Amino acid sequence: MDPIAAAIARSIADATRTSQAAFSLEPVGGGCIHRASRLTTDARDGKRAWFVKANGADKAPMFEAEARGLAALGRAGAIRVPSVIAGPILGDEDATDEDEGVAWLVLEWLDLVPLDAVSGAKLGEALAAQHRRPQPKFGWARDNFIGSTPQSNALADDWLDFWRTHRLQMQLRYAAHNRLPSKMMDRGERLLADAEILFRNHAPEKSLLHGDLWGGNASALGDGTPVVFDPAVYVGDREADVAMTELFGGFPKDFHSAYRNAWPLSDGYPVRKDFYNLYHVLNHANLFGGGYVRQAEQLIEKVLAEM
Repeated sequence: MDPIAAAIARSIADATRTSQAAFSLEPVGGGCIHRASRLTTDARDGKRAWFVKANGADKAPMFEAEARGLAALGRAGAIRVPSVIAGPILGDEDATDEDEGVAWLVLEWLDLVPLDAVSGAKLGEALAAQHRRPQPKFGWARDNFIGSTPQSNALADDWLDFWRTHRLQMQLRYAAHNRLPSKMMDRGERLLADAEILFRNHAPEKSLLHGDLWGGNASALGDGTPVVFDPAVYVGDREADVAMTELFGGFPKDFHSAYRNAWPLSDGYPVRKDFYNLYHVLNHANLFGGGYVRQAEQLIEKVLAEM
């Protein structure tokens, strides 16, 4: 048996206080940053399956951030998330699960299916309920990641200042480092300077956000229970979560109508949607370049024109 699989099985045994021996470790789809696998273990009550993400030991902070984000969403109690079984923050808070230069995160195995009309509507209602949970501050106490990009956070009372400083300005700095078009960055700075216009009649609630809610991070169980995963959690304007569900598609129309029926969106959302989605488009431009750079340029100009 692969020594890494054996080590992961031992970490599961330690975390669950049960006997677990590695039986097989098979690659599965869904991992674009980390290696995703299905680990099957032998236990006293039979074989058990676990979802495992693994990468180099330097990626342990990403697993820690993911585990903390899942825990926060789980505590909110509105939407089902995979349970964290073993990983960097369990037990000793400063420890990491590493063996021969490998770090990993073990989640419960869930048999997932794509969202349909029924599960999509349930997710819309559940997301609105999550967004309604009272929160004390905007931001987040710890930095985390958006994809593989470090995501700067801080606790704040001023939402627009948080968004400008810790979201768009950070991406524009990455863009400068990556030598993306200087005109795009200049226009981006102009957008930030004038952004108060978008919030003249909009005072966002402090909502717990998934933070990376594109179609690939939401599915359902066989009974129609919606499930979300791979979060980039922070507290912010709920419109930022809703906006991202419209950026790349993948959510049934029943999701959108159910969310709006549960909690209607404020006037001006269509323009703020583009303002919020610019963060993710800039992140893609910084990570992948290509057509995302042009998309970011066009989105900046669109928002400036609509302001």
